[in-house]
Amino acid sequence: MNMSDEVIMPDILKHPDERLRQVCPDVTDFGSDLEACFAQLDAVMRAGPGGVGIAAPQIGWQQRMIVIDCRESLRPCKNNGLLWMSNPVIESVEGKALGREGCLSVPDWVAMVERARSLQVSYDDVHGDRLSLESTGFEARVIQHELDHLDGILFIDRVVSARDLVRRM
Repeated sequence: MNMSDEVIMPDILKHPDERLRQVCPDVTDFGSDLEACFAQLDAVMRAGPGGVGIAAPQIGWQQRMIVIDCRESLRPCKNNGLLWMSNPVIESVEGKALGREGCLSVPDWVAMVERARSLQVSYDDVHGDRLSLESTGFEARVIQHELDHLDGILFIDRVVSARDLVRRM
């Protein structure tokens, strides 16, 4: 591989970077360029420590794009495999569950956050086709966490009590 073939991985933005607080616009251009963007976002997620999800604004891209893959999670769970989602919208939710969350953009902290136990989400694939899926448990938590990033919300904003925020060991 020569220097011109080297792929440069974008850095993951860290809190308190203000770009993490912006509401992202919808993806409007679909096709091979979007597929390449998703592939790069996926690669950044996999290069991070234990990442099972990432949102485009975490690398400075202001687009409604998320990548989720819970297949190799440390928390085995029912999942829908690798998900590349543009313009995701939660259509319905059921139940509530408290669970521990961390974030590549807030690397030194974890916290207990209440989320919906299950959900129905619609989204556009790389071709612009509108799809829908059901998710439960840990994968549903990851989807909600990543969708929050698209609206400038971090998991630390959802902590019910300051005592639930713990420095990562």
